[in-house]
Order: sequence, then structure tokens, then C-alpha cells
Amino acid sequence: MEKISLTGQIIQYLFTGVTVGSIYALVGLGFNIIYNVTEIINFAQGEFVMLGGLLMVFCSTTLHLALPVAFVLAVAMVTLVGALMERLTINPLKNATVLTLIIVTIAVSILLKGIAMFVWGKDPYVLPPFSGNKPIFLMGAAVQTQTLWVLGLTLAVVVLMTFFFKKTRYGKAMLACADNSEAARLVGIKVKTMVLISFALSAAIGAVAGAAVTPISLMEYDRGALLALKGFGAAVLGGLGSFYGAVVAGLLLGVIESFCAGFVSSGYKDAVALLVLLLVLFLKPSGLFGNVEASKIKKF
Repeated sequence: MEKISLTGQIIQYLFTGVTVGSIYALVGLGFNIIYNVTEIINFAQGEFVMLGGLLMVFCSTTLHLALPVAFVLAVAMVTLVGALMERLTINPLKNATVLTLIIVTIAVSILLKGIAMFVWGKDPYVLPPFSGNKPIFLMGAAVQTQTLWVLGLTLAVVVLMTFFFKKTRYGKAMLACADNSEAARLVGIKVKTMVLISFALSAAIGAVAGAAVTPISLMEYDRGALLALKGFGAAVLGGLGSFYGAVVAGLLLGVIESFCAGFVSSGYKDAVALLVLLLVLFLKPSGLFGNVEASKIKKF
């Protein structure tokens, strides 16, 4: 068996880290979208990822739908779940504190996990790669084609979200709510509608992450909790509320984990990522791209 060179190892670990980090970044974006509009940390964000993966498996391997149709249907169903979550659990609460709303999201997370276990059981599910199993060899490193799908979908989400928030009426209205919800309400913006859109958007992004990562890492009913933890770490490391901060921090955490697993031990990768997160927060509590003023006006 041919021994892989050091350069090949570095490229291999870099691609692996960027791939995993892209998923963390997408989960972190979901956290930030809801946080900016509502100041709620949605602990059901990981369950959106889990549902995206399992529904993609259901549509693709059970219903035998074509890949693009299965992908769109899975994302649409999880988006509906996110919208229903907001309408049924967040919207009816009057004058609830942020802490109460966060506890509600934890309850929804447990409920969704229980439903997923009832429907799909406890075994992990396999989903074939979107474009075959044949890897691409790059300077001695073998890169799975699904890795390119994950990177491409992450880039597409970032570009689409940037266009949505910068160029569309609803995106600008959500930015206004993020700056000052009371002032937005006074100028005629329907804040409750913006909250609904924020939950639907974050659910859609989570579903994209789940569908993309399932061919690489399998998917099961309780996978969402760990992904939510890593995504929340990315959101905090980048600066809670910072759109691009979550992307950079997610990629950074993924690369750190990958290099640690490759050159040290996979048993330490979670600990090293957590250590970096704590170190940064000790030196800069508002995160890499956050500051006190930014956290007050909560820019996307």
C-alpha cells in the first residue's frame, strides 16, 4: 500500500476539516438568524439538521425520488416543521421572557428527537453520495465527491442569504427587526411575520446541512444534539449574531478538529476545539468578529 506524503495528509485533513466545518457553519447560521430577530437561542436547530438528513433518506431510498426532487422535498418539509414550531410554540406565548422561550425550544428539541426515534428507530441510516463513490485524487489526497457537494451547498447558502438580507424587502425588514424590533414595528414592519420567516429560514438551512452531510457521516435520531453543540460553538466563537463570523468560526473549528484527529488523536479533537473556543472567549468574550456595539445592534 502506497504511503501518503505529508503534503497529501495536510490536503486530506484540510478538505475533511473544511467539510465538517461547513456543516458547523450552516448550523451556526441557523442559530444567528433566529437570535438576531428574537434573541432566542434555538436549541432545536440540531434537530432540523437531523430531520433534513432522515427525510432525505426517506425521499431518496424509500420513495425512490430523483435526487433533486428528494432534496427539495426534504428541505421543504423541514422548513414547514420550523414554521409550525414558531406558530405552535413561540407565537402563542404572550409576554414570555427570553429564558422561557429558550426552554420551549429545548422541549421542542426533545419532542422532535422522540418523534424521529419513533418513526425511524435508533439505527443510523445510509444515503449514497450525490454523484458516486469515486474519489478525486489531489496531490496524493483522496477527496470524496460528496465533500465538493457540501462545500458547494454551503457557498450557495451563504450567497443566497447575503442576497436575501441585502437586496430583498423581507431581508431588509428582518435586519430592521434585528436592529430594533420596536422601531421596526412602529414603521409598519410585521415583526411576528419576520420571526416566522426566521424560524423557516433556519430550518431550511439546517435541512440543507443534514441532507448534505448524511452520505458522509450517516444520520440517526440523536445526531442533532452534537451538531447543535458544535454549531452553537461556531456561532459563539464567531460572535453571536455575526453572519460571516459563524461561517469563519465554523470552518476554523472543523479544520482544528481535523488536524488534531490526524496528527494527534481523534480522541482529543473535541477537547482541542473546545479549548480554542474557551481561549478565544477568555481573550475576546464577544467572539472573533463581535464587539459590544455590534452585539447591541445585532448586524447580520
